[in-house]
Amino acid sequence: MVELAEVHGSGPVALREVAEKQGISEKYLEQLFAALRKEGLIYSQRGAQGGYTLAKAPKHITVGDIVRALEGPIALCDCLADEEGEAICDRMGECAAHPLWVRLQDGITSILDSTTLQDMIAGDLRDSAKDIGGNKEEERPDE
Repeated sequence: MVELAEVHGSGPVALREVAEKQGISEKYLEQLFAALRKEGLIYSQRGAQGGYTLAKAPKHITVGDIVRALEGPIALCDCLADEEGEAICDRMGECAAHPLWVRLQDGITSILDSTTLQDMIAGDLRDSAKDIGGNKEEERPDE
């Protein structure tokens, strides 16, 4: 998707070209693109000048859209509620770890849904990654 985003507006990109640049087999990429096309994230064009293009501008496609198209609902573990908010674990109300899993999933989902392809190709994520991955040692109150 990043390959398509980088050339958005300049015509279709051949599957072979994306496969070569990303080091992914064409067969596997065909499967991925079929799922992305089914979800309306990309278009395909047949013919000698054919290939794939984004269905929307890069600023309108989130990483969350892509992950859901390829992997289904975003869930860290089976005990979390499904997309409709239905509990899928009988022990959910008494599990001490459940609130932690919910917070982690909400954080991940928030990041995926607020990050667009435009953010990725513009390099806007590099500075925030440095902030998160810094080597700051924090003192723990009980140590």
